Amino acid sequence: MAAAAAITNGTAAATLHAANGSTADNHAANGATADNHAANGASNGAHDQSGRNHIVIFPFMAKGHMLPLFHFATALSAHHSRLRVTVVTTPGNAAFARSRVPASVDLVALPFPSLPPLPAGVESTDAVPCQSLHLTFLHATALLRAPFAEYLESLPSRPLALVSDFFLGFTRAVAAGAGVRRVVFNGMSCFSSAICKALSASPPVDHAGALFHVLGMPEHVEVAAEELPYGGRPDNPVTRFFVDVIGDSDVRSWGVLVNSFAALDEDYVPALESFYEPGARAWLVGPMFLAAGEPDGEQEPEQDPEGCLSLARRESFPTGVRDLRLVRHAGAHHGRAARRDPARAGAVGHPFLWAVRSDTWSPPVDAAGLDGLIVRGWVPQRSVLAHPSVGGFVSHCGWNSVMESLAAGKPVLAWPMIAEQHLNARHVANVLGVGVRMNVKENMENVVGRGEVEEKVRELMDADGKEGKRMRERAAWAQQVARLYNGKSYGSDWIGPTAFRP
Repeated sequence: MAAAAAITNGTAAATLHAANGSTADNHAANGATADNHAANGASNGAHDQSGRNHIVIFPFMAKGHMLPLFHFATALSAHHSRLRVTVVTTPGNAAFARSRVPASVDLVALPFPSLPPLPAGVESTDAVPCQSLHLTFLHATALLRAPFAEYLESLPSRPLALVSDFFLGFTRAVAAGAGVRRVVFNGMSCFSSAICKALSASPPVDHAGALFHVLGMPEHVEVAAEELPYGGRPDNPVTRFFVDVIGDSDVRSWGVLVNSFAALDEDYVPALESFYEPGARAWLVGPMFLAAGEPDGEQEPEQDPEGCLSLARRESFPTGVRDLRLVRHAGAHHGRAARRDPARAGAVGHPFLWAVRSDTWSPPVDAAGLDGLIVRGWVPQRSVLAHPSVGGFVSHCGWNSVMESLAAGKPVLAWPMIAEQHLNARHVANVLGVGVRMNVKENMENVVGRGEVEEKVRELMDADGKEGKRMRERAAWAQQVARLYNGKSYGSDWIGPTAFRP
């Protein structure tokens, strides 16, 4: 049957066929032999070993997971002209991928599995119609194992390496069966990843909200149990998916790719690497959009239909102070209670841009008189953050947004919601000192009162105050070091073919 369509410049160029699925299953079953192949780079008789200059990149089907790996693919292709780079995706994501990677990067589209009640045509998390179907979507992506195995079998020679998302745990066994090294990407910082792994291996006792030190981390790192993804609850359905479906595929990978840089994360590299098999390493190659040659969002293909940049550029202060605009990003998972009050930037004298990802929510009546713009559609976030008129970013603290804010030199008002965002907020505000945190408790539906919003906005945006100055100085430092590293891998030259060779 057809395993995949190879796509070049948006056109179907060929259809690849595999003899049958049993070969891939046999490879996966022989895990011990496969692991030895992957570890030692040994020859696999099923493939021609000449000219191993091919790296396959397989992102998870969520925009926040795809974009960093698209940037990585772009950077690999630009830095290594002799390297062949292929991005694996699905038909529903092919156009988006093609718009984000250059023609030098090949695309292969695997058929997306059917798994009712997930509607046909839903191939990315942003298209999932309701929250209750997200777990079904995760299980559907796990069914890509057979098509992916067929794709690897169809290649004339085995790739040099596979870089695939943490959520696509099946790819490790498939790659091992084909004698290919797998590098895992999970979209998190070393700080958050190491903490999650440490506390997953040894769950915290009841600390009653108190801070505690995480074993293996530097002494200055303390967290609260409430900051763990899903509260550290082993009975959470997503947690069960991690255990039952993804399993140990992450830590059995040959290495981990991290969208961060040494100045932020090098202190936590040893702790993270300690959870992987001997010899595995973490590559810090961020910020990936800088490595891809997109320093200020200038190459973002999207238009600005909502006029976000015009608000950022507007001169509205007669004093000439320009760094007082506020950007507010309300992520997809903000609860209703968290959106009842607008970001009260206007009430404390700061124009604001407020991005709300909801088709049903309506702003309060009293928001009409505030000096700002509420946007539901696309916001060219990097371009907005890079503008000198923007002085702060109210963010859910997803790691992509953290990297974009720091690369732009903007302090963060952290309003975390789900997953590892609470740990990212601690990293940003309490460790790096480049922001301030809202007092958010996950079990209270992310409720934050107006008074606290106003207080924290004042603290963030007060350019003359002690805390405001400190945050801006630290944000300026982060911007400087982000551009200094610019995708250079921690501890070595920029990641490329030589890094993957045995």
